[in-house]
Amino acid sequence: MHKMLLAALSRVLQAPAVSGKVGAISEAFRVMVASRNYGDFASEATFEIKKCDLHRLEEGPGTTAVMTREEGLQYYKTMQTIRRMELKSDQLYKQKIIRGFCHLYDGQEACCVGLEAAIKPTDHVITAYRAHGFTYTRGVPVREILAELTGRKGGCAKGKGGSMHMYTKNFYGGNGIVGAQVPLGAGIALACKYFGKNEICLALYGDGAANQGQIFETYNMAALWKLPCIFICENNRYGMGTSVERAAASTDYYKRGYFIPGLRVDGMDILCVREAAKFAADYCRSGKGPLVMELQTYRYHGHSMSDPGISYRTREEIQEVRSKSDPITLLKDRMVNNNLASVEELKEIDVAVRKEIEEAAQFATTDPEPPLEELGHHIYFNEPPFEVRGPNQWIKYKSVS
Repeated sequence: MHKMLLAALSRVLQAPAVSGKVGAISEAFRVMVASRNYGDFASEATFEIKKCDLHRLEEGPGTTAVMTREEGLQYYKTMQTIRRMELKSDQLYKQKIIRGFCHLYDGQEACCVGLEAAIKPTDHVITAYRAHGFTYTRGVPVREILAELTGRKGGCAKGKGGSMHMYTKNFYGGNGIVGAQVPLGAGIALACKYFGKNEICLALYGDGAANQGQIFETYNMAALWKLPCIFICENNRYGMGTSVERAAASTDYYKRGYFIPGLRVDGMDILCVREAAKFAADYCRSGKGPLVMELQTYRYHGHSMSDPGISYRTREEIQEVRSKSDPITLLKDRMVNNNLASVEELKEIDVAVRKEIEEAAQFATTDPEPPLEELGHHIYFNEPPFEVRGPNQWIKYKSVS
């Protein structure tokens, strides 16, 4: 009966306008269609996902994943927000409103969103300088991220950190020294173990940092002490402008721990990332020690905003990845094809996201810059005020925690 009524309304709408009532009928029809769609959606669906490659593991994550409608909508909105935020950052940089180093994350959204979906808010994350996505998934609002990029007082680091140095509770940046965050991540994991907390640390780095000696030193200590740390290599195929094949004698980054078990995961599929991260988190929480994950992903922008990104790879290569492996498109197709959402509903999310990004950009370009007298603030946490020497010994700044 419901379908017959909708069909009748459809025929009415296709008929010529009579007494100006079609507008009202059209609105009623739109509301009824929306109501019908929300009622008819599946509550969850099961998906086949790519099998992970394993190192020193007898069993790995499963090859199926269940996703609820609510989860799918949340993943879609989060990834779309990160994508739009990064595109807005690109625009603000080209307008010279954002200055200095700026490394964008578009293309890699399934990594940060999938990882966050698999861990707890009380767990810990530390990453390299391509950090905007993780800053958002860890709970920092878009307006504070963009304000930090523009150096404003309302930024998440009060305008003094910029693109590479954003922080929030249980998120330790954004680190500018290549690979240096990995031993810091092991230290965080050591603290988790020392204090007897059932928490883990995710220490992320890129394929360009994977050959750093400090990473192998950290592997050794983490394995000896069985630290609850997941070492995650985001392999986006290029370390700055150098392909992995030209930079590494072995591109099997998930095997680099040798004596540490490893997983190689499709980093463009949020469900693959989520299921692998759940497996890895359970492994670490059980007291077995660290695990290495390699996420095979791709960045659409160049290494940083100073890199056009097409001198060492072709436009055709980038377009092929966009057309065949885009993480947002993959999730969207899955949801629509399995009746978890409609195209119209996802378009409404897109519109809401664009509005949020525009409002955040407005805030980030009008909020005041931090005053000079606050330059020395927040060096230490919970310490009495003290003086900091400026560019010369006669200039002093006061530091307040």
